[in-house]
Amino acid sequence: MNITDLAKEPQLITVSLDKPALVEKYGEVIEFKIMDRQPLDVFAKLSSMTEENTDQIAAIVEGMILDDQGEPVVKDGKTLPIDVLTEAMAAISTELGK
Repeated sequence: MNITDLAKEPQLITVSLDKPALVEKYGEVIEFKIMDRQPLDVFAKLSSMTEENTDQIAAIVEGMILDDQGEPVVKDGKTLPIDVLTEAMAAISTELGK
C-alpha cells in the first residue's frame, strides 16, 4: 500500500460519554463531535500530559470538543462541568488512539 492512500481529510465523528455516573447525573448519554484525525503537535501535547500541565491539556481538549457543525463548544465564556470535561478527555484519547 502506498502511504498516500492513507492520507485523508479529517472527518467529524461522534464521541459518546456513557459512564453510568454521568448518565445518572445528566439524564442521558452525552455526545459531542471531534475530528477523527489531529495534527501531530496535538498528539505530542496530549501524550506529554502531566500534573503540571493539565491546564494546557484541558485547553487543547476543550478546543477539540465540537458541536454538530464542527464548531468548538467551549467558547464565548462557556465552560463544561469538570466531570464532563474529564470524561471527554479520556474518551478523546481513547478514540484517537484507535
